[in-house]
Amino acid sequence: MTLSLAWVLGACAILSASFVQGLTGFGLGLVALSFLPYLLPPTTAVVLITIYGAAFAIAVLLQLRRDVTPREIVQLLIGTVVGMPFGVWILASVPGNVVNRIIGFVLVVVALLEWRGLYPGRLHGWYWGLGAGVLAGLLGGGFGTPGPPVILYSTTQGWSPRTIKANLQAFFTLNQAVILAGHWWAGLLTGEVVALAVAFAVPAALGLLAGVLLFGRINQVAFRRIVFVLIFASGAVLLVRG
Repeated sequence: MTLSLAWVLGACAILSASFVQGLTGFGLGLVALSFLPYLLPPTTAVVLITIYGAAFAIAVLLQLRRDVTPREIVQLLIGTVVGMPFGVWILASVPGNVVNRIIGFVLVVVALLEWRGLYPGRLHGWYWGLGAGVLAGLLGGGFGTPGPPVILYSTTQGWSPRTIKANLQAFFTLNQAVILAGHWWAGLLTGEVVALAVAFAVPAALGLLAGVLLFGRINQVAFRRIVFVLIFASGAVLLVRG
C-alpha cells in the first residue's frame, strides 16, 4: 500500500487499536474493527487484525509465561478449536455488508454490557469455559473479536490480575494461531493481507509500545469510557450502514 490518505487513515486506526491493547491488555480487534471496515473489505480487516493479535499475544506471553496456569484454560482452548471453523465459514461465505452489520452488532452489544455492568461475579463448572472458548473461536474466526467471552470468563474465576493477563495471552496465542490456520485453509490469508500487515507494522508497534509505557500514567477509567463510546458509535453506524 503506497503512502496515501487511505494508508494514513488505516495507520491511525491500527495505531489507536494497538495503543489501547498496550494500555489495557485487550481491545485490539474491538477498536480496529470500529474503523477499518470503512477502509478495507471486512474479510481483509479481520484477517489483518488476527495477524497482529497473534504477534502481540506472543510478545506479552514471553514476559508472563511463568504465570500461566495451563489447567485453567484447557476448556477455553478446546472450545476455540470447536468454534473457529464456524466463524471462518461465516467470514468466507457471508456477503461483506452482512459481516459489517454483524461486527457492528457485536461492538454495540459489548459497549452496552460494559455500560450496564452486566457481568456475573462468579461462574462455576467446566462448561462455562468450554462455552466461552467456542464463542471466542466463532467471534474471532468470523469477526476478529475473540476477546469479550474469554475476558468475561476470566474475571469470574478468582484469578489474580497477573494470572488473568498471563492466561489470556496464552489463550490468545493459540486462539489466533488456530484462526489464522483456518483463514489460510479458507484462502483468506492472502499475499495482499500479509503486505498490509507489513505496511502497518511500524504504527502497530509504536501504538503498542506507547500504550505499555503510559500504563498507570493516565486515568484509565476515563480513557476506557471514551474508548467504549467510540466503539458503540462506530458499531451503530456499521449496524445501520452495512
